[in-house]
Amino acid sequence: MELDKILAISKKPGLYKLITQSRGGFIAESLLDQKRISVSVSSNVSILSEIAVYTLAEELPLKDVFSNIFDKEKGQQTSTSPKASKDDLEAYFFSVLPDYDEDRVYPSDIKKILNWYNLLTKHQLLDFKTETSNTKKEEEE
Repeated sequence: MELDKILAISKKPGLYKLITQSRGGFIAESLLDQKRISVSVSSNVSILSEIAVYTLAEELPLKDVFSNIFDKEKGQQTSTSPKASKDDLEAYFFSVLPDYDEDRVYPSDIKKILNWYNLLTKHQLLDFKTETSNTKKEEEE
């Protein structure tokens, strides 16, 4: 899984895969409809590998949050809809990340994380099994 090639672009729905850099920014492909767009350097863009979720102790990288959801759901879509009520979203997120900071992680953030997870799972961009086996190989060497 390469979250450093997956982008969230402000005011654009879904996630985008970085295709290439251009003179004034870069070209990205939507994971929703596979359309390519040109994104200027002045756009507000977040790379998923740089996003973290507040917990009571530290900031947990989004990759680790996705891993927890992946383990809970056994690699499937989330059992709770991102459109669920605020209480259902918070209960689900507590089951995935028991020590998340509910004062700084809003229901809208949880919705976004669940939407992103479902989109990445649908496109088979989350694969923690191969990542785990690669880590084990490195530890054995």
